[in-house]
Amino acid sequence: MFTGIVATVGRIEKLQRVGDAMRLRIHAGDLDLTDVALGDSIAVSGPCLTVVALEPGRFEVDVSSETLARTTLGQRGSGDSVNLEKALRLDERLGGHLVSGHVDGIGRVLLRDTLDDYVRFSIGVPAALARYLAFKGSVCVDGVSLTVNAAHQDSFEILTIPHTLERTTLNALGAGAEVNIEVDLIARYIERLLTSGGREGAGISLSSLVAAGFAGNDGR
Repeated sequence: MFTGIVATVGRIEKLQRVGDAMRLRIHAGDLDLTDVALGDSIAVSGPCLTVVALEPGRFEVDVSSETLARTTLGQRGSGDSVNLEKALRLDERLGGHLVSGHVDGIGRVLLRDTLDDYVRFSIGVPAALARYLAFKGSVCVDGVSLTVNAAHQDSFEILTIPHTLERTTLNALGAGAEVNIEVDLIARYIERLLTSGGREGAGISLSSLVAAGFAGNDGR
């Protein structure tokens, strides 16, 4: 689990195809790796990846064919910058929002607009993902926790502050750039509860809430 608060920007040093998968060697920048062990998770521009090799200042991860197909990592090259975040510990502050590191799909930057020191991005997403985005809700873009400023049928808008632009790769994005999108996982659970409740035909309804004592017969 992650927070979407990027710790630092790293750099891909090497990409190696391994069948349908890929191994990445990443220079960790100023990310502290002293408490990282083999098997630990690190979010690399969104996707949660497992550390399979480790040395001072750098680490390696394997990227499955599924992750390559559902994220932008398959488009990356040697020298590209990536956002890095170590997995959340239970005694740490949750500065962003709960992020699983399981990317839902790829979005495309439609518009970049500078407003004083801020940058507004409009990002197009498939309708299947747009349904989970809400005004003032949370979204993860390339591993960065952001607030949705506007939500439309097939796009959404975010406003990035100078600190975020300085500490992440978002400042390099322009119109046409593709980004990894993870919607708020709470929205997915709510949808599941409303539609099935985990059992066929057992969704949440007014009658079920009344029966459980959460509402009166008048719906209050």
